[in-house]
Amino acid sequence: MTPELLAQLRTPAGVNALTVATETDHGDPLAAASAVRSRGIPADLAAAALTQAELRRRAVPKFGAGAERMFFTRPGLEQATRAVVAERRAARLAAAGVKTMADLGCGLGSDAMAAARAGIFVYAVDSDPTTAAVAAANVAALGLDDMIKVDCADATTVRVEDFDAVFADPARRKAGRGRVFDPKSFSPPWDFVSDLATRVPRTVLKLAPGIDHALLPPGAEGEWVSVGGDLVEATFWCGPLASAPRRATLLPSGAELIGPGDTVAAVGPVGAFLYDPDPAVVRAHLVAEFAATIGGRLADPSIAYVYTDARIETRFGRRLSVTDVLPFSLKRLRALLRERGIGKLEIRKRGSALEPDQLRRDLKLAGPNGASLVLTRVTGAPTALLCEPNC
Repeated sequence: MTPELLAQLRTPAGVNALTVATETDHGDPLAAASAVRSRGIPADLAAAALTQAELRRRAVPKFGAGAERMFFTRPGLEQATRAVVAERRAARLAAAGVKTMADLGCGLGSDAMAAARAGIFVYAVDSDPTTAAVAAANVAALGLDDMIKVDCADATTVRVEDFDAVFADPARRKAGRGRVFDPKSFSPPWDFVSDLATRVPRTVLKLAPGIDHALLPPGAEGEWVSVGGDLVEATFWCGPLASAPRRATLLPSGAELIGPGDTVAAVGPVGAFLYDPDPAVVRAHLVAEFAATIGGRLADPSIAYVYTDARIETRFGRRLSVTDVLPFSLKRLRALLRERGIGKLEIRKRGSALEPDQLRRDLKLAGPNGASLVLTRVTGAPTALLCEPNC
């Protein structure tokens, strides 16, 4: 995708190409390209339209029905904020009284568009010309021109002090290098991003979920968000936007768990039920808080599995029924699984160096039944727990 091709896709000829591409069977890429070109569409425009049709289909889980009118780049779609996350963030900003916001590193415009729908005027910038052009096209396609202004600009040049709030999503990928994990290599760099809260108190930073807790600015809130059980991002809420030291948010349910992030959980024996906390709970360092909500305990102080003697309903973790507890031994485990007729085995692990795929081969599974196997430690000792899922 280039700004020139994007401009062509927005012309009547481009709209026609997109319509034809959307109606074409994409099962065979070569046949699809031939079918589109057979309608008299130039090769470059046909290829761009087919790519957009494919990306629009892939974008529906993130953006919903609106994806059918939007434009995408492959890396932009991969990095874009899911609509359910952006909408929740925008609602929180609007509830805090934010009326204007600078969006630094706007990408395809997901967060800017959610904020605009929440009544916030957004000045959105991205340093990449194609990305900025795609964001502007999406703003126009969804009728949000009066609430969002998009520019291709270096985030460090924006007068953020002119806005009620600033939202920054620093790029964490570099061409040819893939993901970037060192904050100093972010774009814009971490020094600039972390200083934003000193210039605009109501600052929000979207970051990778593996971000070091030590980088949380003083007094800020660290929030970790999962969607459908997948950990998708961390958000640092600064200044008056902070309302808890740590927060785990589970979407789409909206369940939230808060706490200081340094509470120590009770430790005790393995119980009849094991709870595997949602990854947002684990990454937010709120396992102890989760355990307290269900009257649970850890069997090892360093392992984030929670145990109870009674079955407790919770939205913050998956529950398994523990049927067998044994010190890890491949021979004993293989014999037990053979005795139970286990041919299908889900393997989960924490605190174990074993590779599930290799272990599954070594166990030589056979039989009609299924089970869950948890590889973990109990008071420091390697332990295998055979469990029944969905109890």
